[in-house]
Parts: sequence; structure tokens; C-alpha cells
Amino acid sequence: MSFKTMRAALVVAALGSVAAVALSPAMAQDAAKPAAAPAAKPAAGGSALADDPVVARANGKEFKRSDVIALLQQLDPQVQQMPLQMIYPQLVDQLIQAQLVTEAGYKAKLQDSAEVKKRLKQAEEQFVQQAWLKAEIDKKMSPEKIKAAYDKWMKENPPQDEVRASHILVKTKEEADAIIKQLKGGADFAKLAAEKGTDGTKDRGGDLDYFTKDRMVPEFANAAFAMKVGDVSQAPVQTEFGFHVIKLTDKRKQVPPTLDQATPQLRQIVAQEIAEEVVKGLEKTAKVEKFNIDGSPMPAAPAAPAPQKK
Repeated sequence: MSFKTMRAALVVAALGSVAAVALSPAMAQDAAKPAAAPAAKPAAGGSALADDPVVARANGKEFKRSDVIALLQQLDPQVQQMPLQMIYPQLVDQLIQAQLVTEAGYKAKLQDSAEVKKRLKQAEEQFVQQAWLKAEIDKKMSPEKIKAAYDKWMKENPPQDEVRASHILVKTKEEADAIIKQLKGGADFAKLAAEKGTDGTKDRGGDLDYFTKDRMVPEFANAAFAMKVGDVSQAPVQTEFGFHVIKLTDKRKQVPPTLDQATPQLRQIVAQEIAEEVVKGLEKTAKVEKFNIDGSPMPAAPAAPAPQKK
């Protein structure tokens, strides 16, 4: 990436991050926030706080190294992957430019403009929404709800059979037949895979690791799952990719995640369900009117049918 291209990427990313901060709900920002950049190590005998030097000033406003790191964390993951020393000057420039633009806006009294007040009110409403929903979710969240979600997931996703296989993929049946003949003569499968294989598994002896039947093309999956552990193909298996010689190395049932392992993901699912339930409750007690895009009244949705008595 050239210096000009990198600078352009930083400018676009910085502007995009400003828009995201202004427009996106805080909860969405937190969920999407990339991992924090590593904090700078404190100097010998010092503290992390003391080792946060001023890196720039703009009209008396000081910026510290922590401000640079904070800005970096708001940018695109692609930018965050760049070495910090490479993009450090551009990050400092972004901090300074943002401050100068802010000062110019305040000098122009834009903080008193109808547009800014409207945007501030929208941001305030979003924060209030998030705070209220979070409080409701925290109040209704419970280990029992998470356990119920786990049991439901386990019922809907029972452990499947898995096999572990290695293969040697070649272009023609003749090549595959020759490999099978060598294997019957005592040749080492992994060594032949490294020598003859044509796909990325050749570097690990043809190993495909564990897989369920639905993860492979039908011809390959049917052949592999019909084999016994230790078996090697007696005939080549043809798929859209070529001709395979397969060796089955293991069979097992999937090991499902424990409740503790699944809790972080389940908590998100339960939180979403609670939020939807709470919002629907608000809708039931609110007076709501809906109109078509031309302003005409929108027909009321048909009422849900009453449950039948058994």
C-alpha cells in the first residue's frame, strides 16, 4: 500500500468512524468493537498512567498517546492491522484536524443550530433506549432462562456422527489406480499424499480432520462414511474435483459445547428474546397509528386467531 493510498484509507476510515459514533447505538458499537490494541508498557519504575505522554497540541488542547490508541480502535480492522509506527503520523494528524474542525464549528455557534440540537436529541434518545432496554434485560435475565435456551438448542441440534479421513486427490483415474496399487504394496499414505496430492491437504499428509456428512460433496461423504476405521479406498472416488483415494482414520460423535462454554452466545440470544418481548409489551399498551407512504391510513393487521379449546 502506497503512502498516499494509506493516508486516503485513514482519512476515509476516520470520517466513517465519526459517522458511526454519531449515528449508531452504543450497544451496537460495543458488540462490533474490535479487540483493544495492546497498551504501551510502562517505563521502568513508572506506571502506565505516567507513561502516557503528550503527543500533540492544537491551540492549547493536548493529545496523549492513549488518544492515538483510542482513535485507532475506532478505525477499520484493515487499518488496525497496519504497524502502529507506520500510521502514527496520520493518526496524530486526524486528532489535530478533528479538534480544529470542532473549534471552528463552536466558533460558528453551530452547537446552537437546529440541526445539531436535533442530532443531539436523537443521540440522547438512543442512549435512553439502550439504558432502559439493558436494565430490563438485566432484570429478566436468569440462569434458568439460559439453561432453557441451552436445552432447546441441544434438542434442535443433536450431536452428529463425524469421521476423520485423509485423501489423495489427483486428476485422473489412472493416477488414482496407480496410487491404490502402491498403497496395497505397503507405501506410506501420508508420504504419497505429499508427493502426489494436488490440493492444500498434501502438506499435512492429506488429512481432512473431522467432518460431518453434510460438509462434503455426496460422492465423497457417502464413500467415507461407509468405510471402517483403517480402511483405504479399493477404487477411486470421483467427484467434481477429481479422483480421490481415501483413508478413514477415525469415527466419533460430535462433542457438544457445555453449558458454560455456550453461555456467552446463549446470553445474547436470550437478551434478544427478552428485548423483543419487552417491546411487544409496550406496543400492546400504546396507542399506535400507521399510515401508508402517501399518508393514507394503513389497514389494520388482522387479529390473531383465538386458540382452539381442546
